[in-house]
Amino acid sequence: MAVSRHRDAVAPVRTSGPVSTWFGRHVSTSVASLKKLVAAPFSSFMIVGVIGVTLALPAALHLLVANALSISGGWEDALDFSVFLADDLDLPAAERLAALIGQRADVGEVTLISAEQALAEFREQSGFGAALDQLGDNPLPHTLVVRPAAVNTPETMAVLRQELESLPETAAVQVDTDWVARFHAILDVIDQGIGIGAALLGLAIVVIIGNTIRLDVENRRDEIEVTKLIGASDGFVRRPFLWSGLWLGLFGGMLAVGLVSWGLVLLEAPMARLAGLYHGNVDLVWLSLGEAGLVIGFGATLGLIGSWTAAARHMRAIEPG
Repeated sequence: MAVSRHRDAVAPVRTSGPVSTWFGRHVSTSVASLKKLVAAPFSSFMIVGVIGVTLALPAALHLLVANALSISGGWEDALDFSVFLADDLDLPAAERLAALIGQRADVGEVTLISAEQALAEFREQSGFGAALDQLGDNPLPHTLVVRPAAVNTPETMAVLRQELESLPETAAVQVDTDWVARFHAILDVIDQGIGIGAALLGLAIVVIIGNTIRLDVENRRDEIEVTKLIGASDGFVRRPFLWSGLWLGLFGGMLAVGLVSWGLVLLEAPMARLAGLYHGNVDLVWLSLGEAGLVIGFGATLGLIGSWTAAARHMRAIEPG
């Protein structure tokens, strides 16, 4: 006799694979850990706030250096050579000399400022117009503003200056690049210091989260002993603590990005005034999506490291009696 299957018969349920089971356990544990943090908002916010401020410090300094470099990048006129010509050199001769210097491969641009133009500009900017009218002769010489080509190196810049000074038509050559070089050197030192400071602050975050997890482990000592007594592994018991540290670091990183962005909004007007003093335009450098993700990921990673270190260390000391 043939056996027929009833149409209402329920098919056997297939159990999930190990990957699905592992994923499902982590999802449920992460949600439970998040709810636990939300249940204690004040303490959680205090820890997240400390982490956020700690991460925001190196990120803010990095952006400060980046914005300073961005503003100073518009000070290329500080690299120009001011070639003051001899007093007895007439304007046509100065024009021929400017055309001759402009043909050099190491020169990008040459601008001739006649003595009359220089005197008019000085009269307008100095406010001594009435006093200057008393002068019989114009004391200012013709001036060439020589902008070196972009391909120049410090060595070729020095050679260019020497050759301009050796010209018979030249009375003096003035260039003020030393302060720009010092400024960039200072920024390089600060940038290196930011990296060292970020590493030290990262270690501080690991200690903060590790201490938080240690206290949480001690507060749940009885629960851990009972869980181990019924056969739970250290990995199973450790999992909620790892997620707590991960959440704290993640939220701390997000807070850091928000603090840095808010700080840039406050600095936008002062930096615009600073750029205006140097006749430049301000275009603030903000955290890119990659940099923001790096800060948040860095915080989450530090949270995971801190929680793992504390949980693994103290978990071995807790065994059911």
